[in-house]
Amino acid sequence: MNIIILGAGRVGESVAVSLVSEKNDITMVDMDPDRLRVLQDRLDLRGVVGNGIQPSVLSEAGAQDADMLIACAALDETNLVACKVAHDMFNIPTTIARIRSPEFPESGPLMSRAGFAVDEVICPEESLTRYIRKLIAYPEALQVLEFADGLVSLIAVRAISGGPMVRHVISELPQLVPNIDMRFVAIYRMDESGKDRQVLCEGETRIEPGDEVFVLAATKDIRRVLETLRRRDQPVKRVMIAGGGKVGLRLARQLRGECRVKILEHDPKRCEYLTTQLPVDTLVLCGDSTDEELLEEEHVNDTDLFLALTSDDEDNIMACLLAKRMGAKRVLALINRKAYADLVQGTQIDIALSPSQTVIGELLAHVRRGDVEVVHSLRRGDAEALETVARGDRKSSKVVGRRIEELPMPPGAQIGAIVRGEGAQARVIIPHHDTVIEADDHVVVFLPRKRMVRDVEKLFQVGAMYF
Repeated sequence: MNIIILGAGRVGESVAVSLVSEKNDITMVDMDPDRLRVLQDRLDLRGVVGNGIQPSVLSEAGAQDADMLIACAALDETNLVACKVAHDMFNIPTTIARIRSPEFPESGPLMSRAGFAVDEVICPEESLTRYIRKLIAYPEALQVLEFADGLVSLIAVRAISGGPMVRHVISELPQLVPNIDMRFVAIYRMDESGKDRQVLCEGETRIEPGDEVFVLAATKDIRRVLETLRRRDQPVKRVMIAGGGKVGLRLARQLRGECRVKILEHDPKRCEYLTTQLPVDTLVLCGDSTDEELLEEEHVNDTDLFLALTSDDEDNIMACLLAKRMGAKRVLALINRKAYADLVQGTQIDIALSPSQTVIGELLAHVRRGDVEVVHSLRRGDAEALETVARGDRKSSKVVGRRIEELPMPPGAQIGAIVRGEGAQARVIIPHHDTVIEADDHVVVFLPRKRMVRDVEKLFQVGAMYF
């Protein structure tokens, strides 16, 4: 696809990295020539210096032949106007805008073709808040990702001693945990050199303590699935948030009535603003989240979840390491740099979360070919899980009417779940080797490497005989 990305900030860069790796033709537009030069040296893309709302700049970026515009500049108004210009003057088929303000809902009239012509609205802060809320609901999990309108969930969990499945082989699952349908789609294990390696999920594969396990199951069974791999944690009731920015404020608002929340913010003016926006039972403290004395005074050792959500990766890492050492039960660090996230994930920091990766999936669903409904980026972008719809019949499709074992899936890729039927009649099927895929099935596929995406897309595309 020919894709124009407006804005070379953190989100724009992350989107470009993901899309360039899939052999799309990417043009990046930004006002900063130095920033574009750095990205051009690193990535196979073209840079255009200029204001993306100007028709002449979009024309230079190749808008006449573009399939998609992704507007993720710093200002909402820039992104809105760019989408309008792209649609009205260049007839770009798909426009996506990053919008932070809640005043512009995706389904509102202002987003329609008669308005700003925005096909899809993404809000990284809202996506991130939604993601963290899932981790609060399931404190045992490292990731909780939904498919098929919430009927199916993919969870990542760190196995520990005491879980019924730990130190047992996968083939023993029906005997050890009866009446729960689940599919182990990937296991990552630390080797002697400290590097993660993928372990194939076969019947004789043994789950060891410390393994990072990815499991697909019906969402209604997620709690029981987690209990097969580790002891159930206590519900999260006490939360400490380091950083009162957009994400910290959104999260604190949403946790009202569910948890006792404390916010640490170093900027006095921002603290004053937070006190006007949050209920009186939310404690706002002005101070440094890496201040050991402050954390001790605020009883960080009694905290169920410590969240470092500032814009500084180093501060977030240090605050989490300090909070963990002082007794916080679980810590999460917001980390923009992938190298940092890879470095600290699975250490004393329980979860290293990349803000950009939480929205990449929303964008990828529009880039994928075929009937791809949902895409989730996993393991900081190295792996992927997608939900695609099987169309056609046995003559026009390579998958419909065929057993799972007949499909030429890439090595390591797994079909983990199938949702058959619509609405109240929909049911979740955890498939076996002899399960036959039917027309209109929603199929959830796990891909350990992104380069497998094109093979799976081609597999699910219908032939020319399908109308």
